[in-house]
Amino acid sequence: MNSESSAPRRRFPLSLRRHPLSWEQQRPSWRDARPAVIAQALKRAQSRPSGNWYVLGATDDIVDDKPLARTIGGQEVVVWRTADGRLVGGSGICPHLGAPLRDSPVRCGALVCHWHGLALAGTPFAGWEPWPVHDDGLLVWVRLDSVGGESSLSAPVVPARPALAKALSAVYTGIGICEPEDIVANRLDPWHGAWFHPYSFVDLTVVDVPDTNQEGTAADSGFAVDVSFKLAGRLVVPVRAVFTAPEPRTVVMRITEGEGQGSVVETHATPLGPDERGRPQTAVIEAIVAASNRRGFTAARAAAPLLRPLMRAAAGRLWRDDLAYAERRRQLRSTGRFPG
Repeated sequence: MNSESSAPRRRFPLSLRRHPLSWEQQRPSWRDARPAVIAQALKRAQSRPSGNWYVLGATDDIVDDKPLARTIGGQEVVVWRTADGRLVGGSGICPHLGAPLRDSPVRCGALVCHWHGLALAGTPFAGWEPWPVHDDGLLVWVRLDSVGGESSLSAPVVPARPALAKALSAVYTGIGICEPEDIVANRLDPWHGAWFHPYSFVDLTVVDVPDTNQEGTAADSGFAVDVSFKLAGRLVVPVRAVFTAPEPRTVVMRITEGEGQGSVVETHATPLGPDERGRPQTAVIEAIVAASNRRGFTAARAAAPLLRPLMRAAAGRLWRDDLAYAERRRQLRSTGRFPG
């Protein structure tokens, strides 16, 4: 690791920027954002085991009468809850005549095919077999051994989070014309934040980077960043955040100092299937888990139904830009014109 400075501890969460720089006056980051450093971090992430687990969507997306469905790596997947609340799932293709089970309702805990009424209770039946699924309390995962091709794990690599009962959480989903590595590489480039997202981030300095001479392990440190989140005018929230990649398709940003210490943003990249033009598609499924020891945070949690749409909108604004970034990277890679 290469450490450059130490973030100051602040008693108050908010700060006023005394002499804010305009966008073009900030220090250029292109010399520090070395392609080799980002490529090595991506390589380390890709070398870590996923156990063939993929994020399907948000736990809250599964309702009593409707399954959660998505195509992952070209495989149609459907997940629902049985009458006793157990999570089950498997192929989204009806074994009878191939109906899309994503369009079928759940009745009394059974998924009932809307073409001919074949009812699936989550156990092997009529050629349909269940696949391993996992609910971590916020996200739903499915294990697809035929897609991942790795040695399987009994459970996914779920990042450590604040206790959900005491946190404020939201899940955003977006889809881009790119591959998971393009999403992960974007998140492992913290230098672009204040340049590419000036409406959200200012005063960004990368203070720690992984050593490119080491292969690293799943437990090694990542990119440490001192940055201020913009609120209004000169009012900002300064924090230190660390970016790590615990598995090939996940990048975690964790606040280690400042307001919301311990809060995380998990970015999961799930490969879907080709679009109508044969281009690869990837779903960005991002979980925001905010925590704070301040008294006012209890009121924020009570207002969760009002705040979650705002949290998703903020994530969506960032990913509108970052998906364009990832799509551009994929386009250049596919034509052999990507630098490095």
